[in-house]
Amino acid sequence: MEPHISKFANVTKVTTHVLQEMKLKNEKIAMLTAYDFSMARLLDMAGIDVILVGDSASNVMAGHTSTLPITLNEMIYHATSVVRGVKRALVIVDMPFGTYQGNSKEALSSSIRIMKESGADAVKMEGGREVLESVDRILSAGIPVMGHLGLTPQSIHKFGTYVVRATEENEANKLVEDAHLLEKAGCFGIVLEKIPAKLAAQVSKEIRIPIIGIGAGPGADGQVLVLHDMLGITQEFSPRFLRRYHNLSEEIQGSVMSYIKDVKTMDFPNEREQY
Repeated sequence: MEPHISKFANVTKVTTHVLQEMKLKNEKIAMLTAYDFSMARLLDMAGIDVILVGDSASNVMAGHTSTLPITLNEMIYHATSVVRGVKRALVIVDMPFGTYQGNSKEALSSSIRIMKESGADAVKMEGGREVLESVDRILSAGIPVMGHLGLTPQSIHKFGTYVVRATEENEANKLVEDAHLLEKAGCFGIVLEKIPAKLAAQVSKEIRIPIIGIGAGPGADGQVLVLHDMLGITQEFSPRFLRRYHNLSEEIQGSVMSYIKDVKTMDFPNEREQY
């Protein structure tokens, strides 16, 4: 497939400043998750703008049913692996559940560990007004912070469901207010997850910093998907917003079945495949 020629294709390293320029010049930002060296290297070579080392690693890499169990040490391990494979993309690391909520000093030490030990470019955390103190403290150390509003998976036990957020007026108003607060605090961007497209477009217009959507319609300044979902490696997760660009689950299983058959029938290794 012919690659899309971006106005920013010659940028040798994507930074938070580059993302701001992309928003100003109406260039949509392409973002995907990655959790290991090999995949991160492929994404970077393909020209992805931003790689998120998501706490979704808890689901797709470790097999948990939510993002809550993954630890700070595990996130740093994944982030370190990703950073080794990346030259151009901006690498953002999710701060896992329990490393910043309600304790801004812990938030600062968690984010410093992520940056020092992984070499990543920024951190991301969920929440609005309730995490502002942590945002302020982390930014005071010179660490870039991305916000995350709407459906916040680390709060799943509070919501009790993964349904679309901010459909009611009160919640929608709070989301807009929180977005303004995060911008004012100094966040360089915000992820909006699973909210009405009209609301996401409104926030993108009102807020000067880049807005990245996942299940938030085309009005955001960019989009993010979980890599394993969009490649069809995971099959259990099929929300309306997910576009599958491949069916790797089927392809990988087919390849493994062919290998098993070739080993059992002694077709592999053949004469050319031995010394």
